[in-house]
Amino acid sequence: MIKKEIPFIPMGGIYQQDDLDAIINVVQDVVKGKGGFFPLPEENIFQQIFAAHEGAKKAVAVNSCGTALDCCMMALGIKSGDEVITTPLTFVCTAGTAVARGAKVVFADIDPYTLNLNPEKVREKITDRTKAIIPVHFAGLSCDMDAFDEISKETGIPVIYDAAHAVGAKYRGGPVGGRGKASCYSFQSNKNMSCLGEGGAITTDDEEFAEKVRQLKTFGYVYGEKLRVVSIGFNYRMTKVQLAVGITQTKKVDMVNSMKRERMLKLNELLGDVNEIILPPGINEDHACHLYVIRINTDIFPIKSEVFSYHLKTDYGVQTAKHYPAIWEWEAFAGLGYHGHDCPEAAKICSQVLSLPVFPSTGYDDLEYIAWAVKQTIYDLKKN
Repeated sequence: MIKKEIPFIPMGGIYQQDDLDAIINVVQDVVKGKGGFFPLPEENIFQQIFAAHEGAKKAVAVNSCGTALDCCMMALGIKSGDEVITTPLTFVCTAGTAVARGAKVVFADIDPYTLNLNPEKVREKITDRTKAIIPVHFAGLSCDMDAFDEISKETGIPVIYDAAHAVGAKYRGGPVGGRGKASCYSFQSNKNMSCLGEGGAITTDDEEFAEKVRQLKTFGYVYGEKLRVVSIGFNYRMTKVQLAVGITQTKKVDMVNSMKRERMLKLNELLGDVNEIILPPGINEDHACHLYVIRINTDIFPIKSEVFSYHLKTDYGVQTAKHYPAIWEWEAFAGLGYHGHDCPEAAKICSQVLSLPVFPSTGYDDLEYIAWAVKQTIYDLKKN
């Protein structure tokens, strides 16, 4: 094949005319002196639409998944001396928000098939200091929510689901947003639903918890005839324009998920006979299909994923991304003494993973080229 350049683009969703119209309408209203502020009328509309889409009673819009998690940590009263259990295979903010509140993060190992947090390994890490559990729906595949909800029911420990990868994901056919104490979402630029670069939301069926996090993300305000400040809070709000785009994006994220799912299934088909890599699990109608994460099967092909990625990009023009190094590998966490000695599955898998470029705009000829380039890279590395 003729060499191509296949970039790993930083935009995962689709912007169309409806998004542009929403932006223009907001700006025109402001120019005309319409479309109020504080609270933003677009916020309430977006929250209702997003809560319904994710199967929850309430949604609270915030400016990132990181601030969503931070609000949840504050609402739960997480503080110094507390412990929060989570997965090592995730973006740094999943653990970072707990550490920022003074808590100790306890890493539990992952399931080697789903790559999600293993509920049985979580049970082993629970102590009387455990104040929260944060499973992640990694790459868009929902974790074992029944098992985690059972742990919460037995122990009283709240579960906050990190759904940054999982807008539109389902668990056993049902939406994930109303489970546990809350779920935290991301609308950052590379997500399947994006609100002009940043954005996030918290969903929950606990209306008291929803009000608590809403106050925390808006300076502690309670709106009414008289504005009150009832707690110490912050400005974690989305803008009018982002909320307007959030409304249009929510209406088409299922279409985006479907487009990516079709492409991921095609790539699974094209790479199905390659034993040197392990394909992503669970790509079906319940999967949100945020990332296409393969693993180097180091048991039969002992190559570091970084080496593989380098040659795939240098020799064949296919750019990849790393989702993710183990959290304890980041300087900030290593400096605090974190390690993966008791998470062998995560340690192994984090050294194997890399994400191939699969987006709604990826053509089927591009998929064929990616599969060919992967096979050629394996051949080259074996030969050398």
